[in-house]
Amino acid sequence: MRRRWVKVLAITVVVLAVLFTVADRVAVHYADNEATHLAAEKYDYQNTTDGHLRVSVEGFPFLSQAFSQTFDHVKLTAEQFTIDTTNNAQGGYLPVKQLQLDLHGVQVTSLTARSAEANLATGTLTFSYEALSGVVTRLAGNGGPIHLSQAPGSTGQAARLKVTGTVGGQELNGTSTLLAQGTEISLNLPGAEQPTATWRVQLPENVGFTEARATADGVQISMVGHQVNLGSSRFTR
Repeated sequence: MRRRWVKVLAITVVVLAVLFTVADRVAVHYADNEATHLAAEKYDYQNTTDGHLRVSVEGFPFLSQAFSQTFDHVKLTAEQFTIDTTNNAQGGYLPVKQLQLDLHGVQVTSLTARSAEANLATGTLTFSYEALSGVVTRLAGNGGPIHLSQAPGSTGQAARLKVTGTVGGQELNGTSTLLAQGTEISLNLPGAEQPTATWRVQLPENVGFTEARATADGVQISMVGHQVNLGSSRFTR
């Protein structure tokens, strides 16, 4: 009789554990969808037909985090969206290959306003050389295509790029600088006194660029932020 009772208890515990896990996964799926919808509205990271945006609340169990209104790790990944120049120049749109943002210590600060704050945010923004070459060619307006590729010597917030092509009948063969400061990215062509173009990236409040590197696959810009205000939040109901 005792063995049967122990067996029934064990089965009950397993069933309850499975039900809790299912409920937890259903809840986190709902929260992920709500957070993704909010990010799409607030930051416009899904402004192309082939763009992809995903916000996910990491960690298990989710329900205990929801009850405490504190989330250890929230990840945002956006791909194939565009940013425009600060002066909205015709053809100045620049495709973003990927934006990845990791939010740590996310605290819901107001249930009524659905606002939240993250203790720390880290992330990267990546552009392909094909996208950079395309936008510079469009902005140049005349001449042949301009090609940008990796050049040695990236330091701090300035990534160095090799530039080849023609503009206005003059041949280009030198290096340019892509500078990432605050939430803005500026690109200079060889011989130009002013930036060829400047783009502003929508980022959560208090997040800014810290480093720009020219890699073999493209330009990667690092970012960090502290006490990051996320505005309206729908991580919980």
